[in-house]
Amino acid sequence: MMMRRVLCLSGSLRRISTNTAVLQAARQLAPAGLDLILYEGLATLPLFNPDDEIEPLPAPAQALRTAVGASDALLIACPEYAHGVPGAFKNLLDWLVGSLEFPGKPVALLNASGRGSHHAQDALREILLTMSAQLLDEACATVPLPGAGCEVAAILRDEARCAELRAVLAALAAELSGL
Repeated sequence: MMMRRVLCLSGSLRRISTNTAVLQAARQLAPAGLDLILYEGLATLPLFNPDDEIEPLPAPAQALRTAVGASDALLIACPEYAHGVPGAFKNLLDWLVGSLEFPGKPVALLNASGRGSHHAQDALREILLTMSAQLLDEACATVPLPGAGCEVAAILRDEARCAELRAVLAALAAELSGL
């Protein structure tokens, strides 16, 4: 079985983040063949300015592009703020717009909202499609979790949430094996 590298991107800067926790739980539940790696550089990215998109790129932006280029797919969990994608995560995406590493990249989305929020997910889908992502619809899902403060251990104790995450990861593995 071929090992597939999946870069996990959390759209949250919170120290205790539901979106980061769901990605960390997914890492622990990943089936054989999927190597999930959590990207931890969101807070270090400078504000995107097209004038700075020249060689050499700012080191955090280059590290992001390198991580994306080294991955077979992306798994994104992004919160919703004011019915939209948080500014810090949109900034991350802006650094990838002009990259050679991103177009055609397979992407799965996790919506961890316990309230059924969908505005950011809808906007994120539009942004990613505009950026030429290959959205893996079979591997996109809502895994409803309580709001701020939800930790990995709580997710892993919840059999229903674990089953939902395993289903997403199985779909992701199946999609990647077909590529």
